[in-house]
Amino acid sequence: MSRQANCCAFLAVACAVFGLMPGGSVANTSAADASPSSEVAFRAGAYAIDVSPKTLPAIVNGYTFERTVNVVHDPLHARCLVLDDGNTRVAIVVVDICVMPRDLIDRAKRLAHELTDIPTDRMLASATHTHSAPSVLPALGSGVDPHYVEYLPGRIAEGIRLAAENLAPAQIGWTVVKAPEHTHSRRWIMRPDRIGTDPFGQRRERAKMCPAYQDPAAVGPAGPVDADLSLVSIQSCEGRPIALLANYSMHYFHATPISAGYYGRFVQHITKLIGVDDREPPFVAMMSQGTSGDQMYMDYSRPKPDLDIDTYAGGVAKVAFEAYEKIEYRDSVTLAMAEAVLPLGRRVPDAERLAWAKQMMIAVVDRPPKNRPEIFAREQIYLEADPTAELKLQALRIGDIGITAIPCEVYGISGLKIKAQSPLDPTFNITLANGEEGYIPPPEQHFLGGYSTWEARTAGLEEQAEAKIVDAVLGLLERVSDKKRREVVHTHGGYARAILASGPVAYWRMSEFGGPTAVDDSGKENHGAYEEGVAFYLNGPPRPGFSDRGTINRCAHFAGGRMRAAVKDLGRTYSVEMWFYNGMPGDVRQVAGYLFSRGVDGAEDAPGDHLGIGGTAGATDRLFFFNGNELGQMLEGSTRLDLKRWYHVVLIRDGRKVTLYLDGNPEPEITGEVDIAEPRGAEHLFIGGRNDNFASFAGKVDEVAVYDRALTADEVGQHYAQANRKP
Repeated sequence: MSRQANCCAFLAVACAVFGLMPGGSVANTSAADASPSSEVAFRAGAYAIDVSPKTLPAIVNGYTFERTVNVVHDPLHARCLVLDDGNTRVAIVVVDICVMPRDLIDRAKRLAHELTDIPTDRMLASATHTHSAPSVLPALGSGVDPHYVEYLPGRIAEGIRLAAENLAPAQIGWTVVKAPEHTHSRRWIMRPDRIGTDPFGQRRERAKMCPAYQDPAAVGPAGPVDADLSLVSIQSCEGRPIALLANYSMHYFHATPISAGYYGRFVQHITKLIGVDDREPPFVAMMSQGTSGDQMYMDYSRPKPDLDIDTYAGGVAKVAFEAYEKIEYRDSVTLAMAEAVLPLGRRVPDAERLAWAKQMMIAVVDRPPKNRPEIFAREQIYLEADPTAELKLQALRIGDIGITAIPCEVYGISGLKIKAQSPLDPTFNITLANGEEGYIPPPEQHFLGGYSTWEARTAGLEEQAEAKIVDAVLGLLERVSDKKRREVVHTHGGYARAILASGPVAYWRMSEFGGPTAVDDSGKENHGAYEEGVAFYLNGPPRPGFSDRGTINRCAHFAGGRMRAAVKDLGRTYSVEMWFYNGMPGDVRQVAGYLFSRGVDGAEDAPGDHLGIGGTAGATDRLFFFNGNELGQMLEGSTRLDLKRWYHVVLIRDGRKVTLYLDGNPEPEITGEVDIAEPRGAEHLFIGGRNDNFASFAGKVDEVAVYDRALTADEVGQHYAQANRKP
């Protein structure tokens, strides 16, 4: 019997067993009722309902200030998918809109329940995040369109009803493909001499949203990119396409309102590529929003491209179609869905800021705010009046694939955390789902500042919100899979194995998802601690020897903070090995930045061993070794270092003798004698800054190893060579 025939035959048997007709309703069960291994019937139905506004002009949000639009350039849709395994029925909706509040979505779900009997906690409704649709949620300087607020819930409910009416025997498959060329970090860490001022007058903006292309003051991305393009494809038993649910982490592409934006263009392109026929019901494709709070299509490390929305959407669709063609389908899957409510606090203004806000608002009584300070002053009033939030979180299992639903704008690193720990592989994350509570920067990102951290309804949740949300959705994934979350595993490539074979007393790979602990991989338990001012999980040196095939070597970005660790009994003979990427030019301040320091934390005159990159005081753009202000002895290298390039360096201290090797060169970059300045027994080592916090490093550091002996030139060369060997 063919797979298609088996699919339909199996459904007939299942219907007979359960006493159901293929078009009939079923009782919904809890997540625990559907086992991933049980063989049950599977049906699916889809419908794309037009939700374009009927009343114009319409208020459009998505930008700092409100816009009013009279024209619908292309239609908006609520794209609805209903799945049924014979025990559990779920609905997934993706709406062409920027954001939706929870109360509006809950209203739509209640209406849909009345029409379909699908329980509201088995419905997932999300926004694509097009910035060109009518407003149903106040956002910064924009209000809501009252006509659209009343219109949209009923249309969503009707779309779910029509999708449920289309339920038919089906088969399903899924895949994940990398698409890094179409999404990039839009949040960059700036040089320490270019720290900006926030709307509240505080100079704390170490990170900038959307810098200029190839901005020399932008050191590098503030976070990693989730480049997964995930696809769930549903076909009839005969192989006719029914629906395609895609998920990708790209914030939005500007479109003239009113418009579905790139999400609608993607649907058009992928539908054409798949080549569906005109039979009823029509094929429904949808692009859901991933973890793109800090991701966008612009690659700021390169020149600005000549790119339009249609070309961009077509490029993403091409990648999706190539993966789609390789999907393998299964005749039956089980479904499970779980929901939880997470209470969180908001970052309410202190008395001083609240007084400032109230003073600002005296002029803003009968008009919208006209500038950024007025907008964010008004936001403080709102936060003070509403100091808590309640988030609806969900997890859905379709066979062996996991889906989370988060009502926030989520950073790429958060999506990667969930995927790395989920008990279901693959897993993807649908954001702006079941509500909207703004950006949720990981805790360390708040220190760096930037638009997506400014206290407002668009980013007002407590600093630990991201960590609590990630933990909560992982708990939901555990419920729907009946499995424990996975531990994060960092693989050892040939380089790491070579380092470990050389017997370090500490080896910090700098590959953590977050702080404060810097894990020592040497087995000696010399774990370090990251300070504020460090970003995590960035791309490390692009060398093949760092990680196993298919994985990215990760590193830390130092932006005002250090990593400090105590290594006991290190002695006067030791070696320090690391990779570094410097973003600070030598003509800006006395010292471009310190990479390594040994001494007492906060000691006056900084007695100790210090490795840095020279600035205006000397050794400009070159490595130097310094033993503190009191003795003032310095050794200089000869190689001028390029900005934003990875280098390998090994510092060897053998009594008074100091030797430094650069990029595996057997000839030392520095050699000479320098007196020992740090007090005997000084155990603290500092990475990314000096022991007195002077001239902190501005850039990335990776693969830091410490040895209680002097490495040989041969060992240094072998380590460097191993980084370039393919696995």
